[in-house]
Amino acid sequence: MNASDQQIAADALSVPEETIVDACDDPPLPEFGIIEQNWETDPIMPAHVATHAARAAESLSFADVPDGGEVALGVGSRGIANLPTIVAGVVDAVSDAGYEPFVFPAMGSHGGATGEGQRTMLNELGVTESTIGCEIRSSMDVVEVGRTPDRDVPVVADDNAVAADAIIPINRVKPHTDFDGPVESGLSKMLVIGMGKQRGAQIAHKWAVDWSFRQMIPEITGRLLEELPIVGGVAIVEDQHDETTLIEGVPPSGFLDREEELLETAYELMPTLPFEELDLVVFDRQGKEISGQGLDTNVIGRRPFSINEPAPETPDIKRIFTRGLTEKTHGNAMGIGSADIIHADIIAELDAETSLINALTASTIRGVKLPPVVETDRAGIVAALSTIGVVDTDTVRVLRAADTMHLHQLYASPALVEAARDRDDLRVVEDPSPIEFDNGQLVAPSLRE
Repeated sequence: MNASDQQIAADALSVPEETIVDACDDPPLPEFGIIEQNWETDPIMPAHVATHAARAAESLSFADVPDGGEVALGVGSRGIANLPTIVAGVVDAVSDAGYEPFVFPAMGSHGGATGEGQRTMLNELGVTESTIGCEIRSSMDVVEVGRTPDRDVPVVADDNAVAADAIIPINRVKPHTDFDGPVESGLSKMLVIGMGKQRGAQIAHKWAVDWSFRQMIPEITGRLLEELPIVGGVAIVEDQHDETTLIEGVPPSGFLDREEELLETAYELMPTLPFEELDLVVFDRQGKEISGQGLDTNVIGRRPFSINEPAPETPDIKRIFTRGLTEKTHGNAMGIGSADIIHADIIAELDAETSLINALTASTIRGVKLPPVVETDRAGIVAALSTIGVVDTDTVRVLRAADTMHLHQLYASPALVEAARDRDDLRVVEDPSPIEFDNGQLVAPSLRE
């Protein structure tokens, strides 16, 4: 579908502002001020990131790797700060130790489930052969390396990685959007799903319907560690500002225990909304580099399409209005079903095939169900607030955020601005003033920081 056809589809699916405003009796809207979360962080200075990455790789044991042996570095998660620099630091350390590193995409079905598509995704992440200093081998071919002991589930891995003399996944440890467990997103998940390519990702998600991720990932990880020359991993933890705060080499023996400890740190540093009860949150964008589910389920307190997993207990948000997709998501609107209302811009930017392939691979087709579509921002806000009961503009609790990753500064309604004045962890940056629209679209810019 070309851009013109997508715009026609957006026009056909969206409801005009005038129709919505008339149906809702043209209610008054709350004003917006700006509040800021006070976070104490200690990031690694950019000039030192490569050194930290090299030290992490140097801490791993290469005792069983032959001189000059090939070392496969698994790379692929989106949204990781300083990723090219981190990978380059690991490449330098491996090369200096006398081995031959190469990178393989460890990203499941992403990139349209093609080798060239995954190479393109790495390129967009800044991971190219020239920036990292080594070869990239991208293929969707996998090899079955074993089966799980209890359920006889096939365990597969990228054939380029399997043929190497050593394997090192490089990934960020963070809370997962689809499940809770001692090990969530990180090194182990990259081995199981990322290194398993499209087939491995599909196997994992299918079996997760009856066998939870929290049990499956540790068991398959153990099998991979037994069968493959995995010498360890390079784990990354980021702070509330999406900045690198820790890079650590994790030996094979620590893939579960040490990952569990790093996950606790990641939870402590994860940016969250500063209020537990909200009437409406407006997100300017969602995307796969923001979260695997577009909107981070841990931030919005919703997990409507996960596989046999309960939603987070907080926050409680009555309505979510999402305004657009990020450029880097390339039309993948996975997770759009988390919103209650979406802007027509999302339909105009949506790549239905990519979104559906992602949903089918993850066994979460509800994640790409379309909410009601509106033509303008004003229509979306009016529609959302008109469906939560009686609204008082002085007491309604509304936030507007750039996305679920960038939550440092937020637009806030008067009730939340006043609440912020009494909290040490919040600061009022700007007092409330009327919301400005231009042809129904918000005038005030997105707040990324």
